[in-house]
Amino acid sequence: MNARVAVTAAVLAIGLAGCSGPSDGPVPPPVRPAPAAPAGPVATLGEPEELTSGLEAPWGLTFLPDGSALVSERISGEIERVPAGGGPARTVGVVPDVDVSSEGGLLGIVASPEFATDRLVYAAVSGRDQNRIVALTIAEDFGSLAVDRVLLDGIQTADRHHGGRIVVGPDGHLWIGTGDAFEPENAATADSLNGKILRIARDGSVPADNPGPSPIYSSGHRNVQGMAFGPDGTAYASELGHRAWDEVNVLRPGADYGWPETEGIAGSTGEPPIATIHPDEASPSGVAYAQGSLWIGALGGQRLWQLPVEAGAATGDPIPHFVGEYGRIRTVEVGLDGALWLVTSNTDRATWGGTDPRPGDDRILRVEVDPPRS
Repeated sequence: MNARVAVTAAVLAIGLAGCSGPSDGPVPPPVRPAPAAPAGPVATLGEPEELTSGLEAPWGLTFLPDGSALVSERISGEIERVPAGGGPARTVGVVPDVDVSSEGGLLGIVASPEFATDRLVYAAVSGRDQNRIVALTIAEDFGSLAVDRVLLDGIQTADRHHGGRIVVGPDGHLWIGTGDAFEPENAATADSLNGKILRIARDGSVPADNPGPSPIYSSGHRNVQGMAFGPDGTAYASELGHRAWDEVNVLRPGADYGWPETEGIAGSTGEPPIATIHPDEASPSGVAYAQGSLWIGALGGQRLWQLPVEAGAATGDPIPHFVGEYGRIRTVEVGLDGALWLVTSNTDRATWGGTDPRPGDDRILRVEVDPPRS
């Protein structure tokens, strides 16, 4: 094997970090257009500040009205609380009936907009027979939790490709990213909840303005682990690709995003992504919007990506930050003060693209975002 072939093989092997898994062999990606410079000034980042450490396989994060945050741990099924100013995380409780697999377990969480009065947190949970979305009640003293009700079930489970991100949109509804359960045809099947973006009301009902009478908002997704909304209400999602391209998409009601026939710009079916990144540099998970950019955590790529956007379009190519400095980044959220909170994922050794934990892993970092300057 000559040197060029060896390097190419190594790069493609690293691409497995994007939840690719076994296949019949590597598929060379198509040539991507030359990078485009941002159309104007973009936001910049300050120096990261460590808020807490010692977390075990953290996955989701959500803020409470007092500025503190709840963090879900995938394997333990625990929810931890981190003080607003940082400090040791303290256990709130364990979510029952969590079934752990290579990528499944307790995944995304999001607090109710009325948390101060209803004490509800919504969670994506992998079960033995199916995945589900549940409402949890958090005790007043943060010393326990209980399942209030199951909002949605019937989501096919598997060893991998669970999706798992859950957010509250500006419409007040729950938006849920699901994976194809390692069966690509699920993404294109109208009667499957897998490989979809789901949208339900917080009581579990289907909103009247959904594209159809089911929770399905869009289809043709491989594995969605990140969603965020721009100030104009535009919905963005990150998607883990297979061998060629990871994607950033703008979500439109009833739209098909092409999987499994199309992956990124490799194919001609479905809605085209607004940006693509090679899996060896990305394997995107959590997404947040702040100061005119999307901020995307990368697992296999071990970095934070910045994508300048405006009104549902990318205004420049992705910009990498912190390459290799903190390992895998699972979740990105915007705190009440506008700073980013980054959740690393280096103790989650069961998933693809693992890396040796650093001392203190896993941790949460706070990074201030400076607005674009003319």
